[in-house]
Amino acid sequence: MKTKKTAALAILACAFALVCGRQNSIRAQDTARMTASPAGMFENHTDVGKVLHPGSVGYDAAQQTYTIAGSGQNMWFGTDAFQFAWKKASGDVTLTADISFLGKGVNEHRKAVLMIRESLEADSAYADVALHGSGLTSLQYREEQGATTHEIQANVSAPKRLRIVKHGAYFSMWLADEGGEFHLASGSTRIALKEPFFVGIGVCSHEVKVTEKAVFSNVSLKTEAPSTAAASTTLYSTLEIISVDSTDRRVVYVAPERFEAPNWMPDGKMLLFNRNGHIEKIPVTGGTPQVLDTGFATRCNNDHGISPDGTQLAISDGSQEGHKSLAYIVPITGGTPRRITQKAPSYWHGWSPDGKTLAFVGERNGEFDIYTIPAAGGEETRLTTAKGLDDGPDYSPDGKYIYFNSERTGHMQIWRMRADGSEQEQMTFGEENDWFPHISPNGEWMVFLTYDKSVSGHPENKDVLLRLMSLKDKKITVLAKLFGGQGTINVPSWSPDSGQLAFVSFQLAPKEDASK
Repeated sequence: MKTKKTAALAILACAFALVCGRQNSIRAQDTARMTASPAGMFENHTDVGKVLHPGSVGYDAAQQTYTIAGSGQNMWFGTDAFQFAWKKASGDVTLTADISFLGKGVNEHRKAVLMIRESLEADSAYADVALHGSGLTSLQYREEQGATTHEIQANVSAPKRLRIVKHGAYFSMWLADEGGEFHLASGSTRIALKEPFFVGIGVCSHEVKVTEKAVFSNVSLKTEAPSTAAASTTLYSTLEIISVDSTDRRVVYVAPERFEAPNWMPDGKMLLFNRNGHIEKIPVTGGTPQVLDTGFATRCNNDHGISPDGTQLAISDGSQEGHKSLAYIVPITGGTPRRITQKAPSYWHGWSPDGKTLAFVGERNGEFDIYTIPAAGGEETRLTTAKGLDDGPDYSPDGKYIYFNSERTGHMQIWRMRADGSEQEQMTFGEENDWFPHISPNGEWMVFLTYDKSVSGHPENKDVLLRLMSLKDKKITVLAKLFGGQGTINVPSWSPDSGQLAFVSFQLAPKEDASK
């Protein structure tokens, strides 16, 4: 009996062991699947900033997905609070992922982000591509530690697949279409991050007491040393609008080719720009550009602008006279150009507020100077005689002054003079080269383009600044750091309410950035 009992007990013990072993194996597999590598390709994860509820990262090795739970009040202003899965990196970075939120969500501005960040401090400099719960998608950035966060809003809502790209000091946002092909969806911003920096994915609930979750799938991270060799690139132009108060930017239109120099229509609803020798118009809200009929003028350059009453368009075109630029006027709805300047080259730049006079730049006897001419036609009047290039004339809204840029001091600076050419006075005094001043309709602000002191002329594809001067106290602030130059703001581009500016930024993107 003892032997049979012992045998029975042994059998039960073996069975129990098998069951327990199987259960332990299942638990071990689940643990390995979800927690043994909680950060997957990333080195670690942590809550950045102050959060009420600690976040978490679950990595599904079989599905290669990351489920991130994060709380935090916001990722904005001067500090952030969110859950972040990260690894350290240097050089150029391309981070790509599909992102989907779990649940309806409490706040429409909950965020799931692809981020490149200088440190894990709450106020660190960074750039990210942020998908909001509402579908809003933007390139957010803080240029330096403790600075205010800004953004460039895409004109695409609720994309599934997102990408952030860092080339040198420039960051850009790419979004995939339904076919999986990526398209540039933002202008770029320039931020000098110290290396090594942190690259990864994160979630912020935008509500202190709430935790939100998002799933990141098909995550891809590519890092490489910046290349000094000439690469195969595609030029992209981005038509953007920037708010003077917040300096936040919004994309209107992006194309893989060069277009330039926006004008804002007086009704505030449309923008004009030039491309391939033509003038095109597009709604401020975005859409498909339409070519404006300019008759024989099919070599329009980037010096064009709208009359104060919104009925006429001044263009500079090189279709005639040996392809040298001349100034013409066409109806704003399109039509046959009416020639204004008789001598070439002439480049239009400004309308007087009463619409009766045009200001332009003309090269006469090897010298570029500022001239005016009646809009009805007639004789031109020379206003500047100083040695060196004078360019970019634009009227003040009261008609008393013409602002322009001049290199008469040895490098390009902003000047102004009375509308008759008298009382010429210098406005900027820095070491940089300043171009193309434009005065806001309310007369309070002057925007202008700034090149490094080493740059001569106004070439394309350079590191530049959009800067703003308060005409009340002459204080200068930076609106944006971008890749641009020729074609960015050659002509007036203020919104009628003086609250915004239109401009064009450029990018030379490696062709593989648009791959699937």
